[in-house]
Amino acid sequence: MGTRVGWDIALASLLLSFATSMIIATVYTITYHGIGYLRSFVQTIALGGLVAALVMLAIGDDVARGLGMVGALTLIRFRTTLKDTRDLIFMFASLGIGVACGVQAFAAALLGTAMFSLASMYLAWSDFGSRLQFDIMLRFQGPADAEHGEQVRAVLNRYCRGLSLIDLRSAGDNVQEFAYHLKLAKSGTETALMRELERVPGVGSAAMFTRDASLEL
Repeated sequence: MGTRVGWDIALASLLLSFATSMIIATVYTITYHGIGYLRSFVQTIALGGLVAALVMLAIGDDVARGLGMVGALTLIRFRTTLKDTRDLIFMFASLGIGVACGVQAFAAALLGTAMFSLASMYLAWSDFGSRLQFDIMLRFQGPADAEHGEQVRAVLNRYCRGLSLIDLRSAGDNVQEFAYHLKLAKSGTETALMRELERVPGVGSAAMFTRDASLEL
């Protein structure tokens, strides 16, 4: 016979597992980037720890129960495919913390939640792992003379801390089409950059393309 867990310990384990899983789900929501956000997945993270704690409480230290639980779980077919490996690690974090709560390792559950949350926010808001050298691509047409070229470069240098001319084509009638990769000096200045660039005489047909920070080719 396995050791029985009292109502008070079981309730504390389930409440703590749900609370810590909610923290993990909240961190996922705050640090999420990209497209395809699913509310149902966030709720799955929040409930995953609770289910894991319930399973561990049911098994306890009874080997027979553990084997029976494994046999029951083999009958379930999980066909949902996670689109991002980051989603997978958040799901594992919720389950792992739920297991810690289920075996009454409360200190490990609390410390694990805190460390995972801090690490996730640091990685999401830092440039760790990024290889992007430029934020946006800018295309525009302008006169093919040195004077206007200097004015354009002055505007770009004012708003950017890095730039690279990647394409230059002739559009006829002494007009050229320019394409730049830009690294902005300050985020949120795209509109001001476009507005000031279009004030340069002869500049027109300006278009700006941003890149998804979660995807790097």
